[in-house]
Amino acid sequence: MKARILPLPLLFAALPALADPRETLSLDGAWEVRIDPADSAAAKAHPGEAAWFAARVPGSVQQDLIASGRAPDPFKGINQAPIQWAGLTSWQFRKVIQVTPAMLKRDHLELVFDGLDTFATVSLNGRRLLAADNAHRRWRVDAKSALKAGSNELIVSFASPIRTLQPRVLAEANPLPGEYESEFGDEPKGKQTSPYIRKPKYHWSWDWGPRLVNIGLWRPVKLEAWDAARIDGLRVEQEAINAEEARLVARFRVVADRAARLTLNLTLTTPAGKKQSVKRSFVVSPGINDLSIPLSVNKPQRWWPVGYGAQPLYQVAGVLAQGSETSDRVTQSIGLRSVELIRKDGSFGFKVNGIPIFAKGANLIPFDNFPARVPRAQIEQILQSARDVHMNMIRVWGGGYYLEDVFYEIADKMGLMIWQDFMFGGAVTPPDAAFRENVRIEAEEQVERLQPHPSVIAWSGGNEILAGWENWSDRKAFKKRVGADEQERIGVGMAVLFDRVLRNAVLTRSPGTPYWNNSPSTDYEGQIDTETNGDRHFWDVWSGSKPVERYLDGCSRFMSEYGFQAMPDMSTVRGFAGDGPLTLESPVLKAHQKFLAGEGNSRLKLYMDQRLRAPRDFADTVYLTQVNQAQAIDMAARHHRACRPTTMGSLYWQLNDTWPAISWASVDYYGQWKLLHYAARRFFAPQAIVTEHRDGATRVALVSDATQPIAAQWRIRAFDMAGRPISERGSDATHTPLDAALGAGGAAVTLTPLGAQEVAKIADADLFGGAPANASYAVAELIIGGRSVSRTIVERALPKDMAYPAPGLTTRWDGNRVTITASALARAVMLDFGSVAAQPSDDGFDLLPGESVTIEVRSAADPQALQRALTLRTLGPQQ
Repeated sequence: MKARILPLPLLFAALPALADPRETLSLDGAWEVRIDPADSAAAKAHPGEAAWFAARVPGSVQQDLIASGRAPDPFKGINQAPIQWAGLTSWQFRKVIQVTPAMLKRDHLELVFDGLDTFATVSLNGRRLLAADNAHRRWRVDAKSALKAGSNELIVSFASPIRTLQPRVLAEANPLPGEYESEFGDEPKGKQTSPYIRKPKYHWSWDWGPRLVNIGLWRPVKLEAWDAARIDGLRVEQEAINAEEARLVARFRVVADRAARLTLNLTLTTPAGKKQSVKRSFVVSPGINDLSIPLSVNKPQRWWPVGYGAQPLYQVAGVLAQGSETSDRVTQSIGLRSVELIRKDGSFGFKVNGIPIFAKGANLIPFDNFPARVPRAQIEQILQSARDVHMNMIRVWGGGYYLEDVFYEIADKMGLMIWQDFMFGGAVTPPDAAFRENVRIEAEEQVERLQPHPSVIAWSGGNEILAGWENWSDRKAFKKRVGADEQERIGVGMAVLFDRVLRNAVLTRSPGTPYWNNSPSTDYEGQIDTETNGDRHFWDVWSGSKPVERYLDGCSRFMSEYGFQAMPDMSTVRGFAGDGPLTLESPVLKAHQKFLAGEGNSRLKLYMDQRLRAPRDFADTVYLTQVNQAQAIDMAARHHRACRPTTMGSLYWQLNDTWPAISWASVDYYGQWKLLHYAARRFFAPQAIVTEHRDGATRVALVSDATQPIAAQWRIRAFDMAGRPISERGSDATHTPLDAALGAGGAAVTLTPLGAQEVAKIADADLFGGAPANASYAVAELIIGGRSVSRTIVERALPKDMAYPAPGLTTRWDGNRVTITASALARAVMLDFGSVAAQPSDDGFDLLPGESVTIEVRSAADPQALQRALTLRTLGPQQ
């Protein structure tokens, strides 16, 4: 509900005295913060912060320290260490509220905290009202009895999560295995506190982000006033849906303070603006009342994933009244659709409205290490970037936090399917019942909050907890140390949590939405993280240092994680590293590389040495890492699509960054696309050609996401490095040995709806004749309606061994548009603008001899600055 916000005394002074509607007053904005006086050691070490200083809510004390110049920005340079003390300190936040006698006449005055991070005590005028211990929950407390006319002091005290939990952890002979060790010495190795708290796990660092253990009121705070009754929740559930009718039930949860007869008015507004209303009367009792109103929709307009139809949304409004007086109202948007989890003989995938959808997308990590400062525009830019490259699914990864409503609203409108993890990042979970009860409340609240969104098509219990428990060496060692009884106690605790508590939250709060107990998993139907059952996280490439060609081994059922790192754009690098000379060993680059505890740049070098030519300078190193990333994930994603229907999803790791970093992201922290993201637009295209060269032959497959057959042609042409044709197949081609290999008429094809089809397997001798492997290449194309819609280049040698010619690139500028022409083969052309932030309309593309492409460049810089900054890079000899 959106309320009219007035200064606190004025709002309530304006209200009538009896049975008034619920009103909400925001308490966001200016607060004060200081070190908790009880933390005398911290106050002595930081006397300047022992006195009150300015704070902003929502936010964190770390943000307040940075904003006031008391701590350096940890996103810049090597400034992470100087702010670590903040997460080891206890803090107090304060706000003074002016209350008038008119305010106190309301029946209920409740403080509502949408997010307290994490061990928090709320006091009002010296009276303790609330103790909180879960950053993922909303906390509500009656404040009327503690309020008085005049000034009221609201204090929220936060204990350091590490200091609070550390005595318990250090006392245990075998603490629960966690996620990532601290690089700052505040926790001994193997003695992590993160498994024991309901707080975003990435705060303790990850292999793509810094350690920033945030403390504060990280989501909005408000004071709510109501009389007699209020609406505490609304779910509109689908009992059945088909093309003719949708049968719905609106389920209201009403909190009343007395027995009364109330009226609920329900109005459903169609996407076209047509309204239908239902009115029901109920007798409520003091406490929580569950009230239901059935309704049906004729000829429902169903919500579809992007690429399969429109995204119509219905508006639902509920008004609670007593007699002629309105007590409360609620509105929400809903989408009508059905979702089915495909499970048969190990298969895994999703049907939406009866259509099997191949999931194309990426994993989303938090938008920032300081989530309170993430604007709508940043969320929209990331999701639009996903949609622009033909993604249809985003997995919200479980080591972060449940995202704001606006994220799901945007996804609803864009047609992006959301795979939603519960917030478990990988640590083994405590087996005690109190922990599970805390999670139960969290889970039911979050599932109910997200239930209206048609984009949320699945819930998963979390990330890699069960796979780790079963497969990881440190978990196996832990189980051996603790013995059979403790191993069983912990294992049973996890089974109860993931198979009962979380599953029941979805079954009761979002019926019809599939639940999957973990990722990767088989949902207790066999061995976890295999090729033949359930979803898979494949990390042999990159983490296991295996060659990228391993991506072509086998067809998993659903690839929910696989990834490859690259440096971000040079403008991003200069933003955090400054203008000095840089190498992969520079301390500032190692500080922004969290894989292998800062030594991950060695893995970048390993793969560059394996596959690509030597870099000419640091900017060229950045380019080559991005080429490697784009080519590796292109290979994997096309293979997954060609494996359809055995494989029904390909979600690479990862879409975005939480800070300026060297990581797996395809879009960096500042929204700059890496070459991988441009490549995704090609390998996730609705219709695409796939070529795989292995064992002396080239396999050609065609894939289509369309629900109807499509008439198409395909062709493959081989050339030497001078651009002379070796062989060609197409409607206008002369007969060559290749034609015999393909068979007459092989170029014309009807693309299978929602499928993949292998159309050829061509021996090298038939395609390339006797041309040397390093001095020849082939171009494969899929042609629809006379236009090439997908193209790949086939090479028989590694790029570093190819005898690429000098590409002879020339440019012609027209404002912010540049036309690039190649006189010879130009592989992986990159428009590098150095420290100038710019986003070309395409990048990382190939140009054949004589080809031109016109690129539009978006940038705050003027066209003259762009022209001066541009360097064209390719895999060939230097221009």
